[in-house]
Amino acid sequence: MTRLNLFLLLAVVASALYLVKVQYESRQLYAELDRAHAQERKLALEQDRLQLDKRAQATSARVEQLARSKLHMRPVNPAITVYVAQPASATP
Repeated sequence: MTRLNLFLLLAVVASALYLVKVQYESRQLYAELDRAHAQERKLALEQDRLQLDKRAQATSARVEQLARSKLHMRPVNPAITVYVAQPASATP
């Protein structure tokens, strides 16, 4: 009878230790999940900010300003417009 009690006592201790180990791992995984959610929120905010910057960079006023300053382009006006006429080709 004492061997059975000893065996049951060891089984209870082993299951208690296993339970402690599983709870510890569960807490670690929960903390990791919480960090992942925080990182997700941070990345979502960064994506929103980058999309806003992208839209601001693509406005027509910004494109026109860059075309004038970096590409030295000017708006079209009749004084500087050159019209080129194609010669009429002979049709067979």
